[in-house]
Amino acid sequence: MGDISMRLKPLAAAVAVLALAGCATTPSTRVTRFHLGQPIARGEIAVEPLVPADRDSLEYQTYASIVGAELAKIGFSEAPGLKQSEQVAVVSVERGSRETLAQRSPVSVGVGGSTGGYGGGGVGLGISFPIGKKRSNEIVMTRLSVQIKRRSEGTVIWEGRAESSAAGGSAAAEPGTTVKMLASALFRDFPGVSGRTITVK
Repeated sequence: MGDISMRLKPLAAAVAVLALAGCATTPSTRVTRFHLGQPIARGEIAVEPLVPADRDSLEYQTYASIVGAELAKIGFSEAPGLKQSEQVAVVSVERGSRETLAQRSPVSVGVGGSTGGYGGGGVGLGISFPIGKKRSNEIVMTRLSVQIKRRSEGTVIWEGRAESSAAGGSAAAEPGTTVKMLASALFRDFPGVSGRTITVK
């Protein structure tokens, strides 16, 4: 019996190491959302960048497509082309070192107002910070921020932020893959519990 136990110990240790490795390759996502606690009507919605100049960039178009697909899953239909729909999803993606993004303003409650949002009304958002040469020990943070507004009055009826970190140069830090993961987590169980930060794996 003792011999069997001794043989099983190395096996158990190896299984534990593999389990930890598996967890390390799947970064968790922190999600925070705010809303008015009232039903949000599903209908046509336009996906637009927080910084208008980003509209034609391939990077933004990739992110907008990802967000639009997630909105479709929860009952919205994306307005074609530049059609002026009543509801607008304003999108911003930030990437940079964990230290750099940690210094930026956190979520502020702008729901119900026409000027509220992230970082004091969204000033300075939409910037993709240059990461430079990727180092194996560099931690890259990606943050997806979305506000849903009524176009006619500019009122924010829902807003959320999702962010995750991964080792620079790893598959988990690839922009498109990361934003897809963040968008999925952000709109899960929409509209979510207002004011609560959750961790999604």
